Amino acid sequence: MKIAVARETRDGETRVAMVPELVGKLTDLGYEVLVEPGAGARAEYDDELYAEAGATVTEDLLPDADVVISVNALPGYRARLLRDGAAVISFLPVNSSHDLITDLRDLGITSFAMELVPRISRAQSMDALSSQSLVSGYRCAIVAAGLLRRFFPLNMTAAGTVQAAQVVVLGAGVAGLQAIATSKRLGAVVQAYDVRAAAAEEIRSMGAKSIDLELETLEGSGGYAREMTEDRAARQRELLTPYIANADALITTAAVPGRQAPMLVTAEMVEQMKPGSVVVDLAAESGGNVEGSVAGKVVRIGQAQVWGGDNVPAQMPGPASKLYAQNVVSLLTLMTSEGEFAPDFDDEVVSGSAVTHGGRIVHEPTREAIEGPIAVEPEAEPEPPTGDEQPFDSAQEPFDLPFDSEEQQ
Repeated sequence: MKIAVARETRDGETRVAMVPELVGKLTDLGYEVLVEPGAGARAEYDDELYAEAGATVTEDLLPDADVVISVNALPGYRARLLRDGAAVISFLPVNSSHDLITDLRDLGITSFAMELVPRISRAQSMDALSSQSLVSGYRCAIVAAGLLRRFFPLNMTAAGTVQAAQVVVLGAGVAGLQAIATSKRLGAVVQAYDVRAAAAEEIRSMGAKSIDLELETLEGSGGYAREMTEDRAARQRELLTPYIANADALITTAAVPGRQAPMLVTAEMVEQMKPGSVVVDLAAESGGNVEGSVAGKVVRIGQAQVWGGDNVPAQMPGPASKLYAQNVVSLLTLMTSEGEFAPDFDDEVVSGSAVTHGGRIVHEPTREAIEGPIAVEPEAEPEPPTGDEQPFDSAQEPFDLPFDSEEQQ
């Protein structure tokens, strides 16, 4: 069985789906590992490192591959190079990739989306959303510290005291908690808010103060927050305004894969921030938590610099690639039996992450969005009576029972 590590084609993508130090784990499973030339170059992994680890570096690897792994989904023109029955594993945003998913279905390709891996305890080692969010959260704090033209930590010197920076983090998922922890390590005073009930304790465990707005919590499924009404959102923004106005740096991390990011902070709220303050919006590429943020750019709103995140994990390609590669290895291990790629679709992790298989779209929400709901056959009308039926006669002998009904009564 051959696993191909594809070179990324997305503009600005620096990550790679496999790193040299993990190639041995795939060969131990019984796979032959093929790597496209230059696949790891932008993550500082030369072709020679892959060759030394036991991989074969070759250009024309897609037609011979049994499984192709990548960070981003193969574009359609590359997917058409694969043989019928091959499998692909990558991030695959199902809501915005309908044409590609249709191609994969028609080509007979089995595809797995890393962002669809169920968020259950036994699948934690395969959870690429969490691993990449960890990188993003760290990067957010570093960006905020770099843009802010003052110290993060408290400094007491003979020349006087420099107060610590005040940092507010909105969202306490994996990215938010890492942003909190990194800001704390850098010496800032950190406050954070999340709409989920369990978040307050997690925030405090990072050494930050949990902001309590005395609003109802919004616990959703899969560890994400439940969508709020506009009245609830407006009240939340009103109560958060004084905290944001007092902050030197604001970091927002609230996002749900495949959906528009919630708008948590208006431009008017940012305009109340102090001169020289900084806003880092991790969710800018999915619509933004901050009104007016632009993905991949720094814009000025009032007297604050607003940094919009765009493919933030790719800004730290080394650790991001290593973590993602380990997620892929864990998923492949689950789907390998006796050296063969043999996904068990009765397993909830396998079935939950599958998008296409056997010429069908097997991810039901995506199938319905592309193909429409399954038509339900109407029930057949009962045949009209012919007149030959014998009417029921209550005086007839009853059916024989396996016991004496009078005795049982």
